[in-house]
Amino acid sequence: MSRPEIIKQLKKKHPKLNKLQLETIIDTFFKSIEEALINKRTAELRGFGTFFVKEIKEKYSARNPKTGELIYVPKKNKVRFRASKKFKQFLNQ
Repeated sequence: MSRPEIIKQLKKKHPKLNKLQLETIIDTFFKSIEEALINKRTAELRGFGTFFVKEIKEKYSARNPKTGELIYVPKKNKVRFRASKKFKQFLNQ
């Protein structure tokens, strides 16, 4: 689901709010999650799941599968999502 689709869904449920207000709400919501992840904190949405940052270790001797050449892979941060129990149960009904 894309951002404009989310705005359309919210507009159907809350017709009194205009498009600009809905865009501000969505931008604020995603920006707060983004800031929490940048500061290496978790963002928990009860009943939905948790976003968190996982640090991937550096690899000194990885291989390029195409050429077989040894390459260095630096450490990096990746965003992960863990679904809540309620969300998993809902998906598996």
